[in-house]
Amino acid sequence: MKPEEIDLPSVVADVTAAFYRYEQALVSNDIAVLGELFWHDARTVRLGAGENLYGIEEIRAFRAARPSVGLDRRLRNTVITTYGADYAVCSTEFTREGTEKIGRQQQTWVRMPEGWRIVAAQVSLMS
Repeated sequence: MKPEEIDLPSVVADVTAAFYRYEQALVSNDIAVLGELFWHDARTVRLGAGENLYGIEEIRAFRAARPSVGLDRRLRNTVITTYGADYAVCSTEFTREGTEKIGRQQQTWVRMPEGWRIVAAQVSLMS
């Protein structure tokens, strides 16, 4: 990949908007938008802080069963890097009130015909 293809301004803007749309859906427990933004495929993976989810059906089931309280969080150290016009990695840390743990989240986004979708995600907690 040529250096000038990394972080094309219009692509960064599109991915940033998708990333923050996901974040808003996460903290408001908007299951429809959360489901929409993951690639609808059996190869989609979400490795969570306490669960490993393989395929969109497992991800949807997890979202449907997850409690909708205590989802507020504060992001920090967010890095969004795009590679060409169709691939991006979004990394962030997050904190929640009432805990000293630092959460970490990383998502791989790919531009699909229907728009930007998460194809892989990982969430972990650090003491």
